[in-house]
Amino acid sequence: MTNFAKAKAHTNIALIKYWGKRDEQLFLPMNSSLSLTLDAFYTETEVLLDDNLESDQFILNNDIQSLTETKKITDFLNLFRKQAGITTPAKVTSQNFVPTAAGLASSASAFAALGCAMNQVTNLNMDKSTLSTYVRRGSGSATRSLFGGFVEWQMGTCSEDSLATPVDDANWDIGMITVAVNTQKKTVSSRKGMKLTVETSNFYPAWLESAATDLVAIKTAIKQQDFEQVGLITESNGMKMHGTMLGATPPFSYWEPRTLEVLTKVRQLRGQGWQCYFTMDAGPNVKILCRYSDSQKLQKFLQDAFPDNPVIISKVGSGVELLAK
Repeated sequence: MTNFAKAKAHTNIALIKYWGKRDEQLFLPMNSSLSLTLDAFYTETEVLLDDNLESDQFILNNDIQSLTETKKITDFLNLFRKQAGITTPAKVTSQNFVPTAAGLASSASAFAALGCAMNQVTNLNMDKSTLSTYVRRGSGSATRSLFGGFVEWQMGTCSEDSLATPVDDANWDIGMITVAVNTQKKTVSSRKGMKLTVETSNFYPAWLESAATDLVAIKTAIKQQDFEQVGLITESNGMKMHGTMLGATPPFSYWEPRTLEVLTKVRQLRGQGWQCYFTMDAGPNVKILCRYSDSQKLQKFLQDAFPDNPVIISKVGSGVELLAK
């Protein structure tokens, strides 16, 4: 048999953070999270199922990938092939439109796009929430890239109900600015950082309790389109996540001196009346939630303050889509 599909998915930024797994194999999170999908950064992935292939092939950004990298993709494809009752090898061709300069992880958009394409070529025809329980096994945050706007990844009680659901299409005046502080590979990977925090940080139980409260509060603020509250909760939640790392053994941090300078600049701009709020994932790069109508002015202020750092604007992104089949 031969079957082909091409899909496109955008990255997302968590406003209520996912930090810690309760099951490393099934990628079950310790807490529910909520994100905003971003239009500026995305992945396009083609999948060709072909009986004439001897084994899976994986091409990323025009480079044939190593056996180690291909094995990760094969393990993911097998989830779909097992469910569909097939063993046909696949050629996966993926292109990330996530500039290295942005310092943004592309795993969410990558596995969301790959999952969507596999859902098509295997004729499983799962809805997006069901599909999210599969893409979660590639990358937890990929669950949220299946939908546009504000998206919740529910922690659930088991593999079947730890899934993503849309919260709001965010079709209001919202944007996000990324200030790339350092785009080099992290010294502590997200996976390692999560594990260390969960197992050793005295602050972690308080974080879980706080994250649950923050989630309820931000969903209320989103429903009311209360941008200020969305921003304040986003900023607070992100800082609390980073605080848990300082309580780990040994303590660690993703921040760099420039990170703190950017945070200080955002606070300064807010003091001048601009609606802007910062958040950070597991890395030194700063994301700033703002009014999209203000984004170009804010970008100029930030670029003037940090001329050596890329400053990139994004509007709200849509959910995963099939480009060809």
